[in-house]
Amino acid sequence: MATDKELNDFLESVERRAFKQAVYAVRKDESALDIVQDAMIKLAEKYGDKPLAELPMLFQRILQNTILDYFRREKVRNTWISLFGGLGRRDEDDEDFDILASYEAEEGSAAAESSADQVERAETLRLIDEEVQKLPARQREAFLMRYWQDMDVAETAQAMGCSEGSVKTHCSRATHTLQKALEAKGIKL
Repeated sequence: MATDKELNDFLESVERRAFKQAVYAVRKDESALDIVQDAMIKLAEKYGDKPLAELPMLFQRILQNTILDYFRREKVRNTWISLFGGLGRRDEDDEDFDILASYEAEEGSAAAESSADQVERAETLRLIDEEVQKLPARQREAFLMRYWQDMDVAETAQAMGCSEGSVKTHCSRATHTLQKALEAKGIKL
């Protein structure tokens, strides 16, 4: 059973990473903050009595489900907007009016992104993931801690049990290796 302090410490430790994950998924800071907050509340309310070791997996699943719920709500909201958006229009002269032609998705939202862009982004992410998996273990570990989990050099060095210089070396080698591999596949970041 996790104590209140352990639960609080756990939530503090995953907050930044969860926010980045949510922003990456929904592309809106405000929505990402809401998603992370909802996921944390659900974890505390429904699973706060679980052992500390189970919390990371539970939180990750709750976060993913909360992100999916957000997209479902957005889809429904966008459907209703497009269905009823033109009801208030009283201009009888405009017979060619098309609500779908006038509806514009919010800039930066998933709805504003074309299907081709979504497929291209998914393919790019898949290629990046493949290349990250090919890195040597220590380089991959340092790279993920520094750039995915947003840990600083000192925190990464402490977690890896090595010097800060080693962390910098591993990260530098990893980024150069990734850059070369991705450029060879036609991806420039």
